Amino acid sequence: MDSSETTLADLPESTRVAVRLRAGGVLPAHPLALTERRCLDERYQRGLSRYYLDSGAIGLAVGVHTTQFEIRQHGLHRDVLTLAKEELDQFADRHPDKPPVRVAGICGATQQAVAEALVARELGYHYGLLNLGALSTATPQELLVHCRAVAEAIDLFGFYLQPAVGGIELPYSFWASFCEIDAVAAIKIAAFDRYRTLDVIRAVVDSGRDDIALYTGNDDNIIHDLVTTYRLHGNDSQHAVRFCGGLLGQWAVWTSKAVQLDARCRLQALDDSIPRDLLGLGAQLTDANSAIFDVANQFRGCIAGIHEILWRQGLLRGTWCLDPQASLSPGQAAQIDRVLAAYPHLTDDPYVTQNRENWLSG
Repeated sequence: MDSSETTLADLPESTRVAVRLRAGGVLPAHPLALTERRCLDERYQRGLSRYYLDSGAIGLAVGVHTTQFEIRQHGLHRDVLTLAKEELDQFADRHPDKPPVRVAGICGATQQAVAEALVARELGYHYGLLNLGALSTATPQELLVHCRAVAEAIDLFGFYLQPAVGGIELPYSFWASFCEIDAVAAIKIAAFDRYRTLDVIRAVVDSGRDDIALYTGNDDNIIHDLVTTYRLHGNDSQHAVRFCGGLLGQWAVWTSKAVQLDARCRLQALDDSIPRDLLGLGAQLTDANSAIFDVANQFRGCIAGIHEILWRQGLLRGTWCLDPQASLSPGQAAQIDRVLAAYPHLTDDPYVTQNRENWLSG
């Protein structure tokens, strides 16, 4: 190799991670493994991290909605981030050419959010996924002051969380100003709403920045997001953007298949036509998500639904949540049975069965 040539491995870690983030891929929203007494189950928590990383995920998002926001009230926030950090470190040591992207959920009012960001940075996390749900009465200007304060502690992964699970409505004007913050590296759009999704995309396009990675969090519309090129200024190719991957609760299950599907979608997005079977697969995935996320009951059982899949695969000891009232809704298990029978090609049971004991050992 010519000495003037630089490989990815030669670059600083922060640069290599930024390259991976913008290249895109699967970022699972990490669940919380508990014992029957609702204590942190370290063995299975580590096992989940290993499952996701070995499946081909580009990193992990920890301390997010799927991890259960209540970890903070139960004194588990640092412990959960630390366990994931240790598994990410071990993976990075084994795969120096694939530095994993480390995303930590950031919640609360400004004092709490900054404190959480400092903990995340101390533990080696690269980005803070900024949940603004605690500031539901704040004005857009006050929200931006909050965001800038957190950005002093950690680079930002913006987050449009749907109101049905605690998010707040954020107008185009907010996102336009948010994109002016230098520390913004990515945005997860989980609005579950086409109009709100387009607000964020338009703000990114209008900002003129090409260094903000867009990740879908729209678990109800994954494939459509991944295969679509958004041309919001007519056919001006300079203003065309795409989602480069997904940071999804849905991708906390069947992750090895999600990696395959993501790769196919991103390859197909480069073509001018989308195969009909891929669009049909998108409808099947949305149907499966409706059962897992408990859409029939306004998402009340969404975390328990994720746990149910992982429990059936032997990746959790049970479906317990920190909140004893958080469980599957009436009829939700039957809906999960239905989608498992209808769409076995979406699942990765054989892969999990083959590797589960390795992930749970040590």
